Amino acid sequence: MRIFPLPLGACLIGGLAALLLATAAPAQTAPGRPDVKEIGDWSVRCFPMDSPSPCDMYEELDNKDSHQRVLSVSLAYIPKMDRHAIQISVPLGVALAKGLVIQTDNFTSAALHYRRCDRQGCYVEMVLDNASVESLAKSGANARVRIVADGGKPFDLRFSLNGFAAAHDAMAAQAREKAKDAKPAAPAAPAK
Repeated sequence: MRIFPLPLGACLIGGLAALLLATAAPAQTAPGRPDVKEIGDWSVRCFPMDSPSPCDMYEELDNKDSHQRVLSVSLAYIPKMDRHAIQISVPLGVALAKGLVIQTDNFTSAALHYRRCDRQGCYVEMVLDNASVESLAKSGANARVRIVADGGKPFDLRFSLNGFAAAHDAMAAQAREKAKDAKPAAPAAPAK
């Protein structure tokens, strides 16, 4: 059975993106099975829920022996903000203060800091500027996430950019369409 995590935008609306989008409605219905379309090495997923960003594009790399997740990258588009949110998951045992860096043949991000860790790994969850997304879309076929282990040794986790640009365009178009249908957030009750 394949487990589909909540779309990144829905997760971030409760956290970081909520600070940036005060009028965003949190998910109002329980998530069901997403509508998934494979484009290159990416999955474009749209979830049946009310959300400012109901769709994301997702790639997961698993250890071929243990079948455990080694890296996952999820990118969502938040139409109302014209911004992107990214979630990158890496294994536990990383040097938290070092963060991680995304690198391609023509793009190197600043250090992206971890927001949280749980039993499944550590996560970078943040708003990503549109210029970085455009750079990734214009890069070659491969990218890597450079992490630093607790002992200080750097490791590269490689992922594919095959289909990235087409998956992004499809995801953003679907997010715009589905977000139009999302119910607006109810105004907050005045404090007494």
